[in-house]
Amino acid sequence: MNMVSSQPNGRHPGVGAGLIDQTRSQAESVPILRQYLRIAMRWRYVILGSIATCLLLGLIVSLLMTPKYTATSTIEISRESSKVTDFQGVEREASVADQEFYQTQYGLLRSRSLSERVASQLRLVDDPQFFEMFGEQRDEPAFSLTNGRYPASGRATRQRIAGEILLENLNVDPTRLSRLVDIHFTSPDAKFSAKIADAWAENFIQTNLERKIQATSYGRNLLQRQLADYKERLDASQRQLVGYASAQEIINLPSQAGGDGRATSERSIVADDLAALNAALSQATADRIQAEARYKQTSDAGVSTEALRNLAINNLRQRRAELAAQYQQLMVRFEPSYPAAQAIQSQVDQLDRSIAREENRISGSLQADFREALQREGALRTKVDQLKSNYLDLRRRSIQYNIYQQEVDTNRALYDGLLQRFKEIGVAGGVGINNIAIVDAADAPQKPSSPRLLLNLAIALFAGLGIGAAAAFALEQVDEAIADPAEVERRLGLPLLGSVPKVEDVTPKEALKDRKSDLVDAYLAIQTNLGFTTEYGVPRSFAVTSTRPAEGKSTTALSLATTLARAQRRVILVDGDMRSPSVHHLGGVSHDRGLSNFLSGQDDIDTLTFEMSDLGFTAMSAGPIPPNAAELLIGDRLSVLIARLLETYDHVVIDSPPVMGLADAPLIATHVNGVIYAVESHGIRSSMVKTALGRLASANARIIGGVLTKFEARKAHYGYGYEYGYNYGRDKHREASA
Repeated sequence: MNMVSSQPNGRHPGVGAGLIDQTRSQAESVPILRQYLRIAMRWRYVILGSIATCLLLGLIVSLLMTPKYTATSTIEISRESSKVTDFQGVEREASVADQEFYQTQYGLLRSRSLSERVASQLRLVDDPQFFEMFGEQRDEPAFSLTNGRYPASGRATRQRIAGEILLENLNVDPTRLSRLVDIHFTSPDAKFSAKIADAWAENFIQTNLERKIQATSYGRNLLQRQLADYKERLDASQRQLVGYASAQEIINLPSQAGGDGRATSERSIVADDLAALNAALSQATADRIQAEARYKQTSDAGVSTEALRNLAINNLRQRRAELAAQYQQLMVRFEPSYPAAQAIQSQVDQLDRSIAREENRISGSLQADFREALQREGALRTKVDQLKSNYLDLRRRSIQYNIYQQEVDTNRALYDGLLQRFKEIGVAGGVGINNIAIVDAADAPQKPSSPRLLLNLAIALFAGLGIGAAAAFALEQVDEAIADPAEVERRLGLPLLGSVPKVEDVTPKEALKDRKSDLVDAYLAIQTNLGFTTEYGVPRSFAVTSTRPAEGKSTTALSLATTLARAQRRVILVDGDMRSPSVHHLGGVSHDRGLSNFLSGQDDIDTLTFEMSDLGFTAMSAGPIPPNAAELLIGDRLSVLIARLLETYDHVVIDSPPVMGLADAPLIATHVNGVIYAVESHGIRSSMVKTALGRLASANARIIGGVLTKFEARKAHYGYGYEYGYNYGRDKHREASA
């Protein structure tokens, strides 16, 4: 009876641990997609119901929605307007500043001031139909009708609300990588939508122009004030300059345009005189040098170049040469005393005297020219030296004058620049060039933009799918049912002996008779695992219990007894559930005699058993139902019964009552080698099982392992794997035909 006391764990070392590790590794290796599919299949009706509900709601909402029409007006927003005063045509590159500019424009398109301007321009503020169209009916004094009209006192409130309504139904959609912007407006009236879209674009252009004019006005006023200031500074500096020039007797000539067209600075009279006299001195020096050269040439050579070039002297010399030639002819034939020769000689002498007089006259003239040039050069040099002294003195007195002159020039340049800018702003403000243009005006839409039935149904479909998936995951998280074999060990801490498929359309006894049934295969596997739980194989005495009734414990006890009997073991199945007996039904006998009789004192065991020849083992019914079954189990009669049965049989299998609510199962568990715990798949909460296991543990019962009953592979994480194992190597069509 205490055969397992030497082995507290009740199983062969290493074998049970390997079974647990195998189960755990199998759970961990399951792909997450298959887990999601398993959850979806398990809660498919919840998901489908959520989808159907959302689709129905989407259809109803779409049919009940008021049709709305969206009109679109397209405008172009340029980066900068063309400049009238700047003729450069260089295009600006896109930069962060451009992005800021366009984002600013998009914000201005959705500004409250623009929406209120449109509402005021179209007189929507005083139009009851406008507010009724958008369902804006308020119990405020501003909306109280008097003779079909709104009061004037609430106009500001209505304008604010009208602007909010327009903004709520407006959509600004910039076209990517372009300067085009679409202005969409949606309302129940197609023509009204087009009207608002066009008015929005036009008013945006008008407000843009007004901002530019306003900015130009600010600039003009500021420049005008600055011009007056700089005009006063310029006048004061000019008066200061003139006063100083008068006091110091500084006279400058006005500036003149140079050869390149640019004006030169003012010139003083002294500087001009010095420049002129210096040029004259240079020329006089050159003349003096030239006259001196001519004079010295005459003195050195005796005959000057001017004499050689003189026409009168040349004529006299020619005449003398002719007379000299005649005289030489006469000398050939006559003596010098010859009268004709003497007359000719007299003429030659007269010509020599005339030539000498002419040369002396020319020489005197050159000397006079030289002296005149020398005197002129001296006079000019004296005047230049005097002007140099005056100019140096003027330069010393002009230092402060130049400082005043620079101040005047600076003030004049600032004044001229401001004046030019003032003129440019005036021209630009007068022209009023706009950088925004309407590309396409809005047309009245021919079909409503909403509701869009297909889109709404698609959204409802996805919403239903999402809600259903969320509900499925939530239900999966709060669901405490044992769905997979691996959860027996993970949630309950029990070694898994095996899982039993759910049997339909046939009783467990009929399924056991078919040696190729899934039920027989499952319990053969469980029997094999039981052989590794103790050092001597399958425990000789064990009880089968569960948390509550109808979890498959009786089927498990019957099936294990059958498989052990088919393994050539002598087995007896004892119905330990004296409150709700069931074994006698399997044998087709009554429970008039059975376990309760022995526990109440009867010792003849043979009269209390019956044979189940079709399954190959002996059974003992529960016997007559006692008033209190727990009182019969408190004593040691059950231990005596098990000991006596083990003298005849190899294994004693007890079909124990469920644990919860009863004391019978813990009492029976203390008298056997171990307890096999049946857990219904998808039928029992894990918290209840843990509570029941705690009760068995408090009674010092040894739990061999757990059996997952009524297992459906299609609801598990590894569905096809288990199903494949059960059906491997079978040809059901061939078996049916056989």
